[in-house]
Amino acid sequence: MKATLDPREVLQQLAHGGPVSGAELAAQLGVTRAAVWKQIEALRAAGLPIEARTKVGYCLPWPMELLDAERIQQALPNPATPVQVHWALDSTQDALARLPGDAPDLSVVLAETQTQGRGRRGHGWASPPCLGLYLSCLKHFAGGPASLAGLSIAAGVCVAQALTEAGVPDLQLKWPNDVLAHGAKLAGVLIEVQGEYDGPCTARVGVGVNLRLPPEWHARLGQPVTDLATLCGGRPPERNALAARLIDHLRTGLITFEEKGLVPFVPDFARRDALAGQALTLTGAGDLHQGVGRGIDARGALRVEHAGQVHTIQSSHVSVRLQPSSGGG
Repeated sequence: MKATLDPREVLQQLAHGGPVSGAELAAQLGVTRAAVWKQIEALRAAGLPIEARTKVGYCLPWPMELLDAERIQQALPNPATPVQVHWALDSTQDALARLPGDAPDLSVVLAETQTQGRGRRGHGWASPPCLGLYLSCLKHFAGGPASLAGLSIAAGVCVAQALTEAGVPDLQLKWPNDVLAHGAKLAGVLIEVQGEYDGPCTARVGVGVNLRLPPEWHARLGQPVTDLATLCGGRPPERNALAARLIDHLRTGLITFEEKGLVPFVPDFARRDALAGQALTLTGAGDLHQGVGRGIDARGALRVEHAGQVHTIQSSHVSVRLQPSSGGG
Protein backbone atom coordinates (compact mmCIF):
# COMPACT_ATOMS: atom_id res chain seq x y z
CA MET A 1 0.00 0.00 0.00
CA LYS A 2 1.17 3.53 -0.79
CA ALA A 3 1.83 5.82 2.15
CA THR A 4 0.33 8.92 0.51
CA LEU A 5 -2.36 9.61 -2.07
CA ASP A 6 -2.06 12.41 -4.62
CA PRO A 7 -5.43 14.15 -5.16
CA ARG A 8 -4.77 14.18 -8.90
CA GLU A 9 -4.72 10.39 -8.89
CA VAL A 10 -8.23 10.34 -7.44
CA LEU A 11 -9.50 12.90 -9.93
CA GLN A 12 -7.98 11.06 -12.87
CA GLN A 13 -10.12 8.06 -11.91
CA LEU A 14 -13.24 10.24 -11.65
CA ALA A 15 -12.58 12.54 -14.62
CA HIS A 16 -14.89 10.64 -17.01
CA GLY A 17 -17.89 11.67 -14.89
CA GLY A 18 -19.16 8.17 -14.18
CA PRO A 19 -19.37 6.56 -10.72
CA VAL A 20 -16.47 4.58 -9.24
CA SER A 21 -16.81 2.73 -5.96
CA GLY A 22 -14.52 3.35 -3.01
CA ALA A 23 -13.29 -0.24 -3.25
CA GLU A 24 -12.43 0.19 -6.94
CA LEU A 25 -10.59 3.43 -6.27
CA ALA A 26 -8.63 1.86 -3.43
CA ALA A 27 -7.63 -1.11 -5.59
CA GLN A 28 -6.68 1.03 -8.60
CA LEU A 29 -4.64 3.47 -6.51
CA GLY A 30 -3.04 0.96 -4.17
CA VAL A 31 -4.33 2.51 -0.95
CA THR A 32 -6.92 1.73 1.71
CA ARG A 33 -10.57 2.75 1.37
CA ALA A 34 -10.02 5.01 4.36
CA ALA A 35 -7.30 6.86 2.43
CA VAL A 36 -9.65 7.29 -0.50
CA TRP A 37 -12.42 8.61 1.75
CA LYS A 38 -10.02 11.04 3.39
CA GLN A 39 -8.89 12.44 0.04
CA ILE A 40 -12.47 12.71 -1.23
CA GLU A 41 -13.42 14.69 1.87
CA ALA A 42 -10.41 17.00 1.42
CA LEU A 43 -11.40 17.69 -2.19
CA ARG A 44 -14.98 18.40 -1.14
CA ALA A 45 -13.78 20.78 1.57
CA ALA A 46 -11.75 22.64 -1.08
CA GLY A 47 -14.92 23.15 -3.13
CA LEU A 48 -15.07 20.25 -5.60
CA PRO A 49 -18.63 18.80 -5.62
CA ILE A 50 -17.89 15.07 -5.59
CA GLU A 51 -21.09 13.09 -5.17
CA ALA A 52 -21.53 9.79 -3.36
CA ARG A 53 -24.25 7.71 -5.01
CA THR A 54 -25.72 4.82 -3.08
CA LYS A 55 -24.45 1.42 -4.22
CA VAL A 56 -22.51 2.83 -7.20
CA GLY A 57 -19.80 5.03 -5.69
CA TYR A 58 -18.22 8.43 -6.07
CA CYS A 59 -18.63 10.62 -9.13
CA LEU A 60 -18.36 14.16 -10.42
CA PRO A 61 -21.47 15.92 -11.77
CA TRP A 62 -19.75 16.27 -15.17
CA PRO A 63 -16.60 15.06 -16.96
CA MET A 64 -13.46 17.00 -16.03
CA GLU A 65 -10.11 17.69 -17.66
CA LEU A 66 -6.99 18.06 -15.53
CA LEU A 67 -4.35 20.53 -16.65
CA ASP A 68 -1.39 19.03 -18.48
CA ALA A 69 1.74 21.13 -19.03
CA GLU A 70 2.86 19.06 -22.00
CA ARG A 71 -0.49 19.36 -23.79
CA ILE A 72 -0.60 23.11 -23.16
CA GLN A 73 2.97 23.51 -24.38
CA GLN A 74 2.25 21.53 -27.57
CA ALA A 75 -0.79 23.70 -28.33
CA LEU A 76 1.24 26.93 -28.19
CA PRO A 77 2.53 28.37 -31.48
CA ASN A 78 5.82 29.29 -29.75
CA PRO A 79 6.34 26.70 -27.02
CA ALA A 80 9.94 27.56 -26.13
CA THR A 81 9.17 29.56 -22.97
CA PRO A 82 8.31 27.25 -20.06
CA VAL A 83 4.84 26.55 -18.71
CA GLN A 84 4.58 25.09 -15.21
CA VAL A 85 1.48 23.33 -13.87
CA HIS A 86 1.07 22.75 -10.13
CA TRP A 87 -1.66 21.03 -8.19
CA ALA A 88 -1.84 23.57 -5.34
CA LEU A 89 -0.12 26.91 -4.75
CA ASP A 90 -0.62 29.75 -2.35
CA SER A 91 -1.09 31.76 -5.55
CA THR A 92 0.33 31.73 -9.05
CA GLN A 93 1.40 35.35 -8.50
CA ASP A 94 3.49 34.37 -5.48
CA ALA A 95 4.95 31.41 -7.37
CA LEU A 96 6.17 33.78 -10.08
CA ALA A 97 7.63 36.09 -7.44
CA ARG A 98 9.69 33.17 -6.11
CA LEU A 99 11.28 32.46 -9.49
CA PRO A 100 14.95 33.48 -9.81
CA GLY A 101 15.69 36.92 -11.23
CA ASP A 102 16.91 35.44 -14.50
CA ALA A 103 13.68 33.47 -15.11
CA PRO A 104 12.79 33.51 -18.82
CA ASP A 105 10.57 36.30 -20.05
CA LEU A 106 6.92 35.27 -20.51
CA SER A 107 7.23 32.29 -18.13
CA VAL A 108 3.82 31.01 -17.07
CA VAL A 109 2.66 29.26 -13.90
CA LEU A 110 -0.74 27.57 -13.56
CA ALA A 111 -2.37 25.90 -10.56
CA GLU A 112 -5.34 23.58 -10.24
CA THR A 113 -6.18 25.30 -6.96
CA GLN A 114 -4.92 28.24 -4.88
CA THR A 115 -5.07 28.59 -1.13
CA GLN A 116 -4.47 32.35 -1.16
CA GLY A 117 -5.64 33.46 -4.60
CA ARG A 118 -6.26 37.19 -4.73
CA GLY A 119 -7.69 39.92 -6.88
CA ARG A 120 -7.47 43.69 -6.95
CA ARG A 121 -7.55 45.72 -3.71
CA GLY A 122 -6.61 42.66 -1.66
CA HIS A 123 -9.83 40.79 -2.33
CA GLY A 124 -9.62 37.00 -2.38
CA TRP A 125 -10.14 35.00 -5.57
CA ALA A 126 -12.06 31.78 -5.04
CA SER A 127 -9.98 28.95 -6.51
CA PRO A 128 -11.76 25.60 -6.04
CA PRO A 129 -9.84 22.67 -7.57
CA CYS A 130 -10.26 22.24 -11.33
CA LEU A 131 -13.27 24.57 -11.52
CA GLY A 132 -11.40 27.46 -13.13
CA LEU A 133 -8.19 28.56 -14.76
CA TYR A 134 -5.67 30.28 -12.50
CA LEU A 135 -2.47 31.42 -14.17
CA SER A 136 0.21 34.11 -14.07
CA CYS A 137 2.62 35.33 -16.74
CA LEU A 138 5.96 37.05 -16.12
CA LYS A 139 7.07 40.01 -18.25
CA HIS A 140 10.26 42.04 -17.96
CA PHE A 141 10.12 45.69 -19.04
CA ALA A 142 13.02 48.05 -19.61
CA GLY A 143 11.06 51.03 -18.29
CA GLY A 144 9.88 51.66 -14.74
CA PRO A 145 6.43 51.00 -13.27
CA ALA A 146 5.16 54.39 -14.48
CA SER A 147 5.57 53.14 -18.07
CA LEU A 148 3.04 50.37 -17.43
CA ALA A 149 -0.04 52.58 -17.05
CA GLY A 150 -2.90 50.81 -18.77
CA LEU A 151 -1.35 47.34 -18.59
CA SER A 152 -4.42 45.93 -16.82
CA ILE A 153 -6.60 47.28 -19.65
CA ALA A 154 -4.38 45.60 -22.24
CA ALA A 155 -4.36 42.30 -20.33
CA GLY A 156 -8.15 42.39 -19.95
CA VAL A 157 -8.51 42.89 -23.70
CA CYS A 158 -6.22 39.88 -24.29
CA VAL A 159 -8.33 37.70 -21.99
CA ALA A 160 -11.58 38.79 -23.61
CA GLN A 161 -10.17 38.16 -27.09
CA ALA A 162 -9.00 34.67 -26.12
CA LEU A 163 -12.35 33.76 -24.60
CA THR A 164 -14.27 35.17 -27.57
CA GLU A 165 -12.06 33.17 -29.93
CA ALA A 166 -12.90 30.08 -27.87
CA GLY A 167 -16.62 30.64 -28.51
CA VAL A 168 -17.67 32.53 -25.36
CA PRO A 169 -20.31 35.13 -26.35
CA ASP A 170 -21.28 38.63 -25.21
CA LEU A 171 -18.20 39.63 -23.22
CA GLN A 172 -17.63 43.10 -21.78
CA LEU A 173 -14.74 44.73 -19.92
CA LYS A 174 -15.20 46.62 -16.68
CA TRP A 175 -12.44 49.08 -15.81
CA PRO A 176 -9.80 48.32 -14.83
CA ASN A 177 -9.56 44.54 -14.76
CA ASP A 178 -12.80 42.53 -14.95
CA VAL A 179 -14.29 40.50 -17.78
CA LEU A 180 -18.09 40.42 -17.57
CA ALA A 181 -20.91 38.58 -19.28
CA HIS A 182 -24.47 39.86 -18.86
CA GLY A 183 -23.33 42.06 -15.98
CA ALA A 184 -21.76 39.18 -14.01
CA LYS A 185 -18.06 38.62 -13.40
CA LEU A 186 -16.47 35.85 -15.44
CA ALA A 187 -12.76 36.61 -15.17
CA GLY A 188 -10.34 39.01 -13.53
CA VAL A 189 -6.83 40.35 -14.04
CA LEU A 190 -4.29 41.25 -11.37
CA ILE A 191 -1.15 43.23 -12.19
CA GLU A 192 1.72 43.31 -9.69
CA VAL A 193 4.91 45.21 -10.54
CA GLN A 194 8.32 45.06 -8.93
CA GLY A 195 11.31 47.24 -9.81
CA GLU A 196 12.92 50.65 -9.66
CA TYR A 197 10.95 53.81 -10.42
CA ASP A 198 12.89 54.52 -13.62
CA GLY A 199 13.34 50.87 -14.59
CA PRO A 200 13.85 48.12 -15.28
CA CYS A 201 10.84 46.38 -13.74
CA THR A 202 9.00 43.07 -13.79
CA ALA A 203 5.24 42.64 -14.11
CA ARG A 204 3.32 39.62 -12.92
CA VAL A 205 0.05 39.35 -14.83
CA GLY A 206 -2.42 37.09 -13.05
CA VAL A 207 -5.63 35.81 -14.64
CA GLY A 208 -8.51 33.93 -13.07
CA VAL A 209 -11.39 32.53 -15.14
CA ASN A 210 -14.47 30.80 -13.75
CA LEU A 211 -15.02 27.49 -15.56
CA ARG A 212 -17.74 25.93 -13.42
CA LEU A 213 -19.10 27.42 -10.21
CA PRO A 214 -21.41 25.21 -8.13
CA PRO A 215 -24.61 27.04 -7.07
CA GLU A 216 -23.44 27.52 -3.47
CA TRP A 217 -20.41 29.50 -4.66
CA HIS A 218 -22.62 32.15 -6.26
CA ALA A 219 -24.09 33.10 -2.88
CA ARG A 220 -20.71 32.83 -1.16
CA LEU A 221 -18.93 35.27 -3.49
CA GLY A 222 -21.23 38.20 -2.68
CA GLN A 223 -21.47 39.66 -6.21
CA PRO A 224 -22.99 38.65 -9.55
CA VAL A 225 -20.73 35.98 -11.05
CA THR A 226 -20.95 33.62 -13.98
CA ASP A 227 -18.91 30.83 -15.52
CA LEU A 228 -18.01 29.36 -18.88
CA ALA A 229 -20.31 26.37 -18.43
CA THR A 230 -23.31 28.69 -18.06
CA LEU A 231 -22.32 30.83 -21.03
CA CYS A 232 -21.57 27.87 -23.29
CA GLY A 233 -24.71 25.81 -22.72
CA GLY A 234 -23.12 23.45 -20.21
CA ARG A 235 -20.14 22.63 -22.45
CA PRO A 236 -17.26 24.98 -21.67
CA PRO A 237 -14.10 24.97 -23.80
CA GLU A 238 -11.55 22.26 -23.04
CA ARG A 239 -9.32 23.48 -20.23
CA ASN A 240 -5.92 22.71 -21.73
CA ALA A 241 -6.84 24.18 -25.12
CA LEU A 242 -8.27 27.27 -23.42
CA ALA A 243 -5.21 27.64 -21.20
CA ALA A 244 -2.98 27.58 -24.29
CA ARG A 245 -5.18 30.14 -26.03
CA LEU A 246 -5.09 32.47 -23.02
CA ILE A 247 -1.32 32.13 -22.68
CA ASP A 248 -0.78 32.82 -26.37
CA HIS A 249 -2.97 35.94 -26.32
CA LEU A 250 -1.33 37.19 -23.12
CA ARG A 251 2.21 36.66 -24.37
CA THR A 252 1.45 38.30 -27.73
CA GLY A 253 -0.35 41.17 -26.03
CA LEU A 254 2.43 41.81 -23.54
CA ILE A 255 4.98 42.05 -26.33
CA THR A 256 2.67 44.42 -28.22
CA PHE A 257 2.23 46.53 -25.09
CA GLU A 258 6.00 46.65 -24.60
CA GLU A 259 6.50 47.89 -28.17
CA LYS A 260 3.48 50.14 -28.70
CA GLY A 261 1.87 50.82 -25.32
CA LEU A 262 -1.88 50.90 -24.77
CA VAL A 263 -2.89 52.38 -28.13
CA PRO A 264 -3.48 49.08 -30.02
CA PHE A 265 -5.85 47.85 -27.28
CA VAL A 266 -8.06 50.94 -26.94
CA PRO A 267 -10.50 50.24 -29.82
CA ASP A 268 -11.35 46.74 -28.56
CA PHE A 269 -11.72 48.00 -25.00
CA ALA A 270 -14.05 50.75 -26.21
CA ARG A 271 -16.24 48.20 -28.01
CA ARG A 272 -16.52 46.13 -24.84
CA ASP A 273 -16.61 48.95 -22.25
CA ALA A 274 -19.26 48.00 -19.68
CA LEU A 275 -19.14 51.43 -17.97
CA ALA A 276 -19.38 53.76 -20.96
CA GLY A 277 -22.50 55.90 -20.75
CA GLN A 278 -23.58 54.24 -17.50
CA ALA A 279 -24.42 55.85 -14.18
CA LEU A 280 -21.68 54.91 -11.73
CA THR A 281 -21.11 54.85 -7.98
CA LEU A 282 -17.49 55.34 -6.88
CA THR A 283 -15.80 54.52 -3.59
CA GLY A 284 -12.34 55.77 -2.72
CA ALA A 285 -12.26 58.53 -5.36
CA GLY A 286 -12.16 61.46 -2.92
CA ASP A 287 -15.12 63.80 -3.28
CA LEU A 288 -16.30 62.10 -6.46
CA HIS A 289 -19.00 59.61 -5.47
CA GLN A 290 -21.01 59.28 -8.65
CA GLY A 291 -21.01 60.18 -12.32
CA VAL A 292 -21.37 58.80 -15.83
CA GLY A 293 -18.69 56.65 -17.46
CA ARG A 294 -16.96 58.31 -20.42
CA GLY A 295 -14.44 55.67 -21.46
CA ILE A 296 -10.71 55.78 -20.74
CA ASP A 297 -7.93 58.23 -21.54
CA ALA A 298 -4.66 57.52 -23.35
CA ARG A 299 -3.07 56.09 -20.16
CA GLY A 300 -5.97 53.83 -19.30
CA ALA A 301 -7.48 56.05 -16.60
CA LEU A 302 -11.25 55.96 -16.21
CA ARG A 303 -13.08 59.10 -17.36
CA VAL A 304 -16.15 60.01 -15.30
CA GLU A 305 -18.43 62.95 -16.00
CA HIS A 306 -20.06 64.71 -13.05
CA ALA A 307 -21.83 68.08 -13.05
CA GLY A 308 -20.62 68.80 -16.58
CA GLN A 309 -16.95 68.14 -15.77
CA VAL A 310 -14.93 65.06 -16.77
CA HIS A 311 -12.67 63.63 -14.07
CA THR A 312 -10.00 60.95 -14.54
CA ILE A 313 -9.61 58.06 -12.10
CA GLN A 314 -6.23 56.34 -12.06
CA SER A 315 -5.97 54.72 -8.65
CA SER A 316 -6.32 50.94 -8.53
CA HIS A 317 -7.81 51.36 -5.04
CA VAL A 318 -11.00 52.97 -6.37
CA SER A 319 -14.11 50.78 -6.52
CA VAL A 320 -16.57 51.46 -9.35
CA ARG A 321 -20.07 50.02 -9.49
CA LEU A 322 -22.92 50.46 -11.92
CA GLN A 323 -25.86 52.11 -10.20
CA PRO A 324 -28.83 49.75 -9.83
CA SER A 325 -30.81 51.55 -12.50
CA SER A 326 -27.93 50.82 -14.90
CA GLY A 327 -28.32 47.06 -14.60
CA GLY A 328 -26.13 46.13 -11.60
CA GLY A 329 -22.62 44.67 -11.80
